[in-house]
Amino acid sequence: MLINKVVKNMEKFKHKKSLGQNFLNDNEIINNIAANANLTENDIVIEIGPGEGILTQKLAEKSKKVIAIEIDDRLIPILNDKFENTKNIEIIHDGILNINMIDFFAKYKLDNKNYKVIANIPYYITAPIIRLFLELKNPPTEIILMVQKEVAERLTASPGKMSILGISAQYYADVNYLFTVNREKFNPAPKVDSAVVKLEIKNKKTEEDKEFFRVVKIGFSAKRKTLCNNLANGFQRDKKDIENILEKFNLKKNVRAQELSIDDWKKLEKELI
Repeated sequence: MLINKVVKNMEKFKHKKSLGQNFLNDNEIINNIAANANLTENDIVIEIGPGEGILTQKLAEKSKKVIAIEIDDRLIPILNDKFENTKNIEIIHDGILNINMIDFFAKYKLDNKNYKVIANIPYYITAPIIRLFLELKNPPTEIILMVQKEVAERLTASPGKMSILGISAQYYADVNYLFTVNREKFNPAPKVDSAVVKLEIKNKKTEEDKEFFRVVKIGFSAKRKTLCNNLANGFQRDKKDIENILEKFNLKKNVRAQELSIDDWKKLEKELI
């Protein structure tokens, strides 16, 4: 029977060395994530890191199709067995960063369709995955991420605590911190709490974006130095010239990069590029 196959595969998984997987075990949180996705029967969902498929099932109930991408080869039999008879779920055994997105979009005909991304991802690939989808020619309408709480705070930070990651996310999307997920809601429990954030895409990538982020990267190039020093060195401009530009926008000459808003960076781009 199907249930016996799933249990057997899960037992095999438990007896192998862990890859650091932490599985969410709280149905209320699962329901909350699905509710915040606002799925309709026309939506296609790309789920990154389905794990044992507890959220996958809920997403499939509300959407047209779920494409679940799982890198851990030990979880693939579990997922295949669990969803063997679920027609609108497709399991892909790969890492999202290894996939040729041009071929992927062509295969699933996503170029002219709305789709959403929902992911439970580890810290070390959070930034690459966010950049991947935000910088696509056809980005998703929404991205819902479960990440470490510290990362969620960086994504939703205000001027004073900004980072390149936060600026990147907020440049392309309206970013909202939805709720905290206590570490005890996972099995095994990780060392830190997690949080769920939602990115609602507002801007598509353009060629002009390169110049914007060039200014941002130069501004953050040396954390211990002021923005004025970083910009003067990066653009090979006289420090007094940079001070005058900052003063023009009511920014102090000793201001640091993390204190600026998205609008501040846009103004600096126009002056410096």
